[in-house]
Amino acid sequence: MTETLDKSTIFARAKTTARAPAPRSPVQHAVRAAALDGDLEVIAQHMFSLMLRNVASDGFQFTDPADPSKFSRPGCVIAAPSYPAAQPGVDQDYVFNWTRDAAITAMEIAAARLPAWPGPGVQALTDYVSFASTCQDNATPTLAHACYTIEGYSRPWTEQADGPALQTVAVLAAYPQLDQPAQALAAQVIGKNLDFILGHYQEPTFNLWEEHQGYSFFARAAQLRCLREVAANTAGITVPPGTAEAVSWLEQALRGHWDGTRYLSVLAPSDAGPVPVVTGYDPNIDIVLAAVYGGVAVTDTRLLATAAQLRFQWADASSPVAYPVNVSDARLGMGPLMGRYPGDTYDGDVSDPVPGGHPWALCTAGFAELYYQLAREVARTQSVPHDGLSSDFFAQVGIGPGTRPDDAVILLGSAADAMLRAVVYHSDDLELSEQFDGTSGYEKSVRDLTWSYAAFLSAVRAKTSRNVEG
Repeated sequence: MTETLDKSTIFARAKTTARAPAPRSPVQHAVRAAALDGDLEVIAQHMFSLMLRNVASDGFQFTDPADPSKFSRPGCVIAAPSYPAAQPGVDQDYVFNWTRDAAITAMEIAAARLPAWPGPGVQALTDYVSFASTCQDNATPTLAHACYTIEGYSRPWTEQADGPALQTVAVLAAYPQLDQPAQALAAQVIGKNLDFILGHYQEPTFNLWEEHQGYSFFARAAQLRCLREVAANTAGITVPPGTAEAVSWLEQALRGHWDGTRYLSVLAPSDAGPVPVVTGYDPNIDIVLAAVYGGVAVTDTRLLATAAQLRFQWADASSPVAYPVNVSDARLGMGPLMGRYPGDTYDGDVSDPVPGGHPWALCTAGFAELYYQLAREVARTQSVPHDGLSSDFFAQVGIGPGTRPDDAVILLGSAADAMLRAVVYHSDDLELSEQFDGTSGYEKSVRDLTWSYAAFLSAVRAKTSRNVEG
């Protein structure tokens, strides 16, 4: 019997059909190598279109792979159109809305300054605010619930306190591009988030990688940025009592993650004082992402000391978790690709995990953005934050204590460019999966990860909007 399908179901199934990467021919290698000379800003325009394929609207829906009778609400941002039945080898269903991923995506939509259509506001941002409100209404057990169905209902998952903070940052960025009814709803969304944050910011939470519960450096940094931006807002959003005290407390708490050599990703609650939750979890790329998405200054030399260890562990041949692909990429003048943390074994599929895991597109783009943002600060202040803690970080890109600020700006920009060009080179015609294989460089894990595109876009914005030339 022939199955009858409506257009939305046909499209959704087509979107979530696995596409195994084709072996690269010498011709393909030549084409990909040419991307080393491509304009990253032009490439980002294509990445933006690819990212939007994972954002639902009234006329562009997704079906639930587990129940094709259920459709996405406008404003839903799926993590990826990937699930096991459609992509053999993948062991995760990503056709859900994660609060964090959706917020990071919405930030890029707001930054794009899309034309208002069909009404006075940007429809994609109006939809995002509406879906965020729906998720808040359905949040169980707390407003920090991290993951929702495409209809906006809570699904079994962890509580992650960075979500309400990043969602607030995204809504604040979208606010000037909303019409009046959407702005009223946005103010309600922000108000609920602030009530939650101010009532729970001192509590433990699940961390960025959803693996350990404790005091998360990333979550605290996201909350700090959120509260600072609310305190400084000019949109008329009410600044709640206790905001200044919370900002001061979070600033002090972040300093408590320093162990003398690096910032620690997660601290465990303990009557005797905070201690690392698990060995093999540091240095962790979420420290760098805390500067990209959170309130940690890119000139913080403790952050730079941690970042130097991250680059060493993935790129230096003497490191036990270095990626072989970074050695070959260096000969082409690009890279390195960055992973999450040295004890990582998650590969996103059912292949044999390897110590150190695999590089991620979003981790690499986040590290590149650190370089771009730091270059901006050096250009602005005409000062390089070079000291005993940051010396290794700067030495990795050829900057010494006597390097002139203008030269340091060029070297930092070039280092960032090299990392983004590696992402482009190893992409599947600009489509970005969650990970790259650490040996071959081929894409692996779930296809078309929304955050991968958003991270690339954010890095390129940091390059172009700040006039950092590499």
